[in-house]
Amino acid sequence: MMPRINPVIVFCVLIFSVFLFGCQGKEEEAPQSIDFPTRPNIVWIVCEDMSPEHLESYGGTGGKTPFLNQLAAESLQYENAFSTAGVCAPSRAALITGAYQTSIGAMHMRTTGMSESAKDAYPPGYKNYSAILPEGMFPYPIYLRQAGYYVTNNSKEDYQFKTPVMMWDDSSPRAHWRNRTNPDQPFFSIFNFTTTHESQVWAREGKDSLLVDPKDVVVPPIYPDDSLTRRTLARFITNVMRMDQQVGEVIAQLKEDGLYDNTIIFFYSDHGDGMPYFKREVYDRGLKVPLLVKAPWLEAGSTTEELVSFVDFGPTVLSLAGIQIPETMQGQAFLGAQKANPRKYVYAARDRMDSEYDRVRAVSDGRFKYIRNYMPEKPNYQNIRYRLQNPLMGHLLNLHEKGLLTPEQERWFDESKPEEELYDTQSDPWEFVNVAEDPEYEEKLLEMRMAMDEWMIQFGDKGSLNEVEMVQDWWGGEDSAPVTAMPEVSFQNGKVSLSSETTSSLFGYRKSTKDPWQIYSQPFKWNAGDSLYVNAHRIGYGPSDISLIVQ
Repeated sequence: MMPRINPVIVFCVLIFSVFLFGCQGKEEEAPQSIDFPTRPNIVWIVCEDMSPEHLESYGGTGGKTPFLNQLAAESLQYENAFSTAGVCAPSRAALITGAYQTSIGAMHMRTTGMSESAKDAYPPGYKNYSAILPEGMFPYPIYLRQAGYYVTNNSKEDYQFKTPVMMWDDSSPRAHWRNRTNPDQPFFSIFNFTTTHESQVWAREGKDSLLVDPKDVVVPPIYPDDSLTRRTLARFITNVMRMDQQVGEVIAQLKEDGLYDNTIIFFYSDHGDGMPYFKREVYDRGLKVPLLVKAPWLEAGSTTEELVSFVDFGPTVLSLAGIQIPETMQGQAFLGAQKANPRKYVYAARDRMDSEYDRVRAVSDGRFKYIRNYMPEKPNYQNIRYRLQNPLMGHLLNLHEKGLLTPEQERWFDESKPEEELYDTQSDPWEFVNVAEDPEYEEKLLEMRMAMDEWMIQFGDKGSLNEVEMVQDWWGGEDSAPVTAMPEVSFQNGKVSLSSETTSSLFGYRKSTKDPWQIYSQPFKWNAGDSLYVNAHRIGYGPSDISLIVQ
């Protein structure tokens, strides 16, 4: 059983830790000596559902990744970058806000996309919803746009809330830095490639030839080494190779535009592999991601063991762009003028996955992983309908029923799990040997247990709440989300000011319905007699009606 921790002691330790960290201050980055713009161009290349080892620079699993090999040779490669969940939407919520999904009610997978066909599997009263962000919390693209960046996303979002129209200059399959009208305007552009998503394992089968021979792939020990496993892995690795070609296309476009040498480039995955017993888990294979960062002042071809969490990405891009990191962001910058001291721990969570509820929390120091299971009576394996389409999932279930899996493979299907798990991922990278009850590791267990308690006290954890009741509380007991109040428009001295009765509202404006939405940050000039469309939206609320005002 987990021992009870005195909350007074934990609180005192937390206060001391926060004070000590604050006294350490910020560590200055040093690109000032390099001829580099104060508002640099930044490109994020994002793939889905892929662990680091598929890239040859991280070791490889049988496929060839020449374009990412070249990018790695020109980048700083992070060996310890982690998502905050083993699945996309909660992790993307942390990426876009710089806050842990558990602290803002965005931890369930997912909140905005339950289909009618799946309604029977969800609890009574469940409805799709957008997470309502805390007062004063805004996604990082808002700050970039307000600072004058051209900000695009091509094109997956999946942030657990309806995106305000003013968050991006463009978020669509056509979004690209090349579409900005002012070639001197700094840009931040994301390219999301879905080629490696778990669904493509079955969607591409029979439609796309394999680029790797099944006999040449590396089979992880959590799977049986047989022909079906190898065929499925070869399909996934082929998808990785296709994605590598897409990365090459973006890099070629940067070079064509003369931007490659002076653009900061990030490449990463939105969480670990999309395969069974990888995705949706809080083991390293579900959380660890590749991360390559290319910037003129970073040593090409170097590596770092520094711990990085997805909550750090938003603060880091603001730090690189010369924008003050807001206090609402819980992560810390790992590059740029506001770079913080390296973090000691990274944290992750698992909550509802589709219709299946579980609550698991994890903390890692890069070597030791501590896992706390709040529902130990449930197995790790969840009967998720979507995943059953993967031929390997059906194969594993069949072997499980026949008793033909090894003990390490079979443990996924155990009827229950321990309340606490502790793994030495250096000697046990697949996290097979739980040493939580080994006296030799008692000191480390106490340390990691305390680290988790401090994290949960500092940031809160809405995973302890009933999901339906949490949403009803957000909605004030109503059947739907509140709606953002209509924006109030004031004309004074040739300038327009916007406000709303709804706090933490974002405002957009444009001259006609054919124009893109501009983001409001301060009073702006407007010609008398011109039409003006305005929109207000607090994230999590419904957007206001669009108003047309003619002066």
